[in-house]
Amino acid sequence: MAVVNASPAAVLVAAPASGQGKTTVAAALARLHARAGARVRAFKCGPDFLDPQWLALASGAPVDSLDLWINGEADCARRLAAAAREADLVVVEGVMGLFDGQPSAADLARRFGIPVLAVIDAGAMAGTFGALAHGLRTWRPGLPWAGVLANRVAGERHAAMLREALDADGGWLGHLERNPALALPERHLGLAQAAELPDALARLDAAADALAATPLGQRALADWPRWDAPATGPAPAAAPLLAGRRIAVARDAAFAFLYPANLAQLRALGAEVVFFSPLAGDALPDCDALWLPGGYPELHAAALAARVDLAAQLRAHLDAGRPLWAECGGMMALADTLVDGQGRAHALWGLLPGTVRLGRRLAALGPHRLRLGDAELRGHSFHWSRFETLLVPAFDTEPARGAAAGAGEPVFQEGSLRASWFHPWFPSAPALAARLFSPEPLA
Repeated sequence: MAVVNASPAAVLVAAPASGQGKTTVAAALARLHARAGARVRAFKCGPDFLDPQWLALASGAPVDSLDLWINGEADCARRLAAAAREADLVVVEGVMGLFDGQPSAADLARRFGIPVLAVIDAGAMAGTFGALAHGLRTWRPGLPWAGVLANRVAGERHAAMLREALDADGGWLGHLERNPALALPERHLGLAQAAELPDALARLDAAADALAATPLGQRALADWPRWDAPATGPAPAAAPLLAGRRIAVARDAAFAFLYPANLAQLRALGAEVVFFSPLAGDALPDCDALWLPGGYPELHAAALAARVDLAAQLRAHLDAGRPLWAECGGMMALADTLVDGQGRAHALWGLLPGTVRLGRRLAALGPHRLRLGDAELRGHSFHWSRFETLLVPAFDTEPARGAAAGAGEPVFQEGSLRASWFHPWFPSAPALAARLFSPEPLA
């Protein structure tokens, strides 16, 4: 049965670095309690499209991102408060290492009083485990602390050594042994998409079963400390700038990088949102505007190249002066040519002159903003590909931390087509987001 409390339990699952297993633990914790009947809401700290898919599958509810800069503090507070009103457990997965980034997962935990569960890959350490846990707990004053979970442990004797290394306030919450079956599969942009794996839920169940044998997993939610969610007012009402407009959104394995909050924002602006799948052979729906979001077109380039019918429909859409917003992977699909990771060239949809090449290393990563007039649309950039084109950008985004953070991302505007590597967070500037789907030029 669900545990009903005026204030839910809450935890922020963090780690010293990426690759320690925090997604597996966060998803396992959410799955363990959700399948027992608890109401679980999960969040991801920082911009991310892949980890939230696993958290959503585990919790059974949509997953929003929380970033004190991209969302803004007020938006984060409202989302946490709304989750607390309907949940028995709130799970927030951190990003990178606990103190990495500006702002970091630790900043979020301190601002909203969310206790931190540190997941440490202890596979190659013993006494140092205690020093690392102590450092994470004490590095910044006022960090709420839930405890520490050792991951990829060799066995019970190894676990005993790790537990003995903790100081009195470390908060031992158990260990997970080294088990490749508990690892979530990865590729060049991060985790594989949960919807692509027929055994995704079975993987989460296996991780939840393993977690159930730990002190963390055996603790009933009624015994967790209560978390006081932030007190907030209602979100500002969105003007119906897209009232009566029908927006078609590509959604499948090639175009899957969609924030639920962005879709909700379009609806709050008055738009009707309809989905279609280029990979499934769907025709472009009757629509006033079109959104091609990010994803993995490079993994499906041959199938997309074969959609010459859809390419013609997109061209007719643009010839009629209807807007198209192409974001990261969506922009890649519109290029003349896409060169995939094996060096194979695919003739794509030919609406943006140039060639996209998938690189072997990261091309850009970080928070960005698009400023037009007094409006500022915030978001991020994360891609391995490069776009070789003679097109001149109409605008450039700005890195959040200024020129020292690198170059901005180009925003191309060709008639009613707008395209960029930039992934915007629509709630940060709803009126500017609406302009991406309006016939008039951005400027």
